[in-house]
Amino acid sequence: MNKFKIVGILLFFSCLVFSSAEVFSQISSTADAVIQTEYASGTQDNIYIFCGNKDDAKGTLIASYPQGETGNFEWLKYNSSTGNFDPYLSDNANNQTSSISSLTDGCYRVRITPASGAKTYTAWVFNNYMSASAQIADSDCNSFTLQGTVEAPNLNYVDLSNGQNKTINRQITVKWMDGSVGLSTFATFKNLDPPAKNTTYNFVATDRFGCTAEAETEYISIVTKASFTYTLEGQQKKSDPNKTEAPLTVTFTNTSENGDAGKYEWYFFKDLSLIKAEIAAGTFKDSIQEIIYSDNAVYTYEASGDYLVKLVSKKTTGTTTCTDTYYIDDYIKVDTSFIDAPNLYMPDKLNREFAVRFFSMKTVKFTIFNRWGKVLHTWESNNVQGFYNSATTIPQAVWDGKVGGRFATPGVYFWVAEGVGRDGKKRKGNGFFHLFRSE
Repeated sequence: MNKFKIVGILLFFSCLVFSSAEVFSQISSTADAVIQTEYASGTQDNIYIFCGNKDDAKGTLIASYPQGETGNFEWLKYNSSTGNFDPYLSDNANNQTSSISSLTDGCYRVRITPASGAKTYTAWVFNNYMSASAQIADSDCNSFTLQGTVEAPNLNYVDLSNGQNKTINRQITVKWMDGSVGLSTFATFKNLDPPAKNTTYNFVATDRFGCTAEAETEYISIVTKASFTYTLEGQQKKSDPNKTEAPLTVTFTNTSENGDAGKYEWYFFKDLSLIKAEIAAGTFKDSIQEIIYSDNAVYTYEASGDYLVKLVSKKTTGTTTCTDTYYIDDYIKVDTSFIDAPNLYMPDKLNREFAVRFFSMKTVKFTIFNRWGKVLHTWESNNVQGFYNSATTIPQAVWDGKVGGRFATPGVYFWVAEGVGRDGKKRKGNGFFHLFRSE
């Protein structure tokens, strides 16, 4: 026998096998999932899983005659007490298919008698359900615990080859969700970062068959999150745009979450270099300069330095008071003092007034005189409130280029200045400048 005949025979028998399998199809269903039994021996049956609620009877089975044939169907149900199949339903309507529905859990069998001989098919039905619950436990200022529970039935069937009970592994998984963000895959989850606002958490349980259950619980926040922003006042116009001048007034705006009004504490620390100096000298006692009890705060730094600020927010719920602390993201820097002046003065074009510039000064005295030493203008202050404030509010703080009400003659003029900075340092300066006029 040649190889072509052998292949032809094999193909013929293969077609017979596949045709036989299709002619007598087993019980079908509209179940949510289907798995097979794990009998110790013999033909395995399908197990149909229906997802629903507790006490549902959603099971449905459909049996069919071979294509084109009709006949009667005898349905039976397995009796676990006797180990036998008891009559369940006789369908004598001479149809091609027969279905049974609203089935409770159990094993069902159907007998049909086509022309080719009687056939028997068996299938298991389980009405699967899960119910979930969720709650908050052990809530305090530092954490709270999310607790989820799942109720689900045991899915047990009988090995029809030996009568032994078998349990289906449901492979239930759970997760906690905060909106679309997953938090944990454990039923009990300790949240170490309680939010400062009421938050709803979802507990979701799923098994291998796609059946799900959800529950939600709301966390009522008892904590606060401290935060603030700040604005440097009057710094938009100053003698040096790259520096911060003393006295410096800073407005602090409270942006804390869930804090109690009237319970905020602002801590203003000493200059960092002063703290270090006190530590080195052995005189250090406290790093706090001042505490302000207010929802918002305005603070004026009188001296140069690097300053730290913190805000303490409080939230009281019953007998529990939770606090949170927020530190400024960087030091507030108040730059050191200096005295300087421009070397060019053009009152009709460049600058209408000549000013000896000073920065972060406490006291200032300056004098302008001509090349022969004659004093043309002088000004002194023992409590300077910043260069810009002084130059705009005190006429004497600048020179208008006039002598005795008349414009000064173009030429070279001189200035000298001295004072004490808000950093405690003595400052002196002197120089000359050219006065030009276009006329």
